[in-house]
Amino acid sequence: MSIDLGLIGTITSDEISFDSGKTINGLGGVLYQAAVLCGLGKQVHLYTNLGEKLIQDVEKMVEKWPGLRREGICRVPGAGNQVHLHYPEKGERVETLRSVVPPLNPRQVIEDMRKLGMLILIINSGFDIELSDWRKIVAAAKIPVWLDVHSLPLSRELNVPRNYLPLTEWKEWIEGVSFIQVNEKELFSMLGDPDKRYSEDDALAFGKEAFSLGAKAVFVTLGKEGVLVITPEESKRIRSPEVKSVVDTTGCGDVFCGGAVVKLAEGQDPFTAASCGLELATEAVSIKGIEETYMLARRHREKEKQSKEY
Repeated sequence: MSIDLGLIGTITSDEISFDSGKTINGLGGVLYQAAVLCGLGKQVHLYTNLGEKLIQDVEKMVEKWPGLRREGICRVPGAGNQVHLHYPEKGERVETLRSVVPPLNPRQVIEDMRKLGMLILIINSGFDIELSDWRKIVAAAKIPVWLDVHSLPLSRELNVPRNYLPLTEWKEWIEGVSFIQVNEKELFSMLGDPDKRYSEDDALAFGKEAFSLGAKAVFVTLGKEGVLVITPEESKRIRSPEVKSVVDTTGCGDVFCGGAVVKLAEGQDPFTAASCGLELATEAVSIKGIEETYMLARRHREKEKQSKEY
């Protein structure tokens, strides 16, 4: 039986630049997860504050997604969440926030909770929701909850490159959460040292603490190296499929999230879910933008449908 999914996050307007001088402009943020979830045939209730300047472009895009419920989109004044992402030839991506929207009011999410079978929070900007309001949502949720930590440990100043900072209140964010998604930098920010080199032992230690707070699985995304899936019973590194070509890596972690969440919602175990999410994310590096991401997810759905018929 299909279940409705609740999705909390921020819609962004992204300017993506490269050392070569090439730039890409388009919508981003939580729309990546929404595109995957809707493309895979799920009913998705989106909860977000959306700046007036972005409303027309967003509505034009999502009107093609029959599974997206938009009652939780709240219009707010201003330019919306404007982000500049720079990808140097070497080193890590540099992110700069130009403008943000205010944190989401949790009232609509809590009122809709009885309709939902699973809830997802994506911290796209760090301004998405206040911790106190997130605790109210988790307390009301009697359903599985997925948290993508993402921008939570990043500094919150506007118009300067963002840095990873120690996230001292991380346990308050993940308590009661079923599934946690982090990358290496986010993991070590939560452990107090953003500059520490990745160690699987540290990741396992983090998993142990997360399980004591109610988590069922932790997904540590490792870029080209795949994803480490940790459960209370076992841990397993799942390798990425071979990448044929790289066009744009923006949103790959978001695509992984969408693919994995769908499989979990369908009753699959965390390792199977991660494999499916990773396969979809690997294909996503060969495309760019939200609309192509939606079509990629639709093609995957059709392939699965055909394979079941045979």
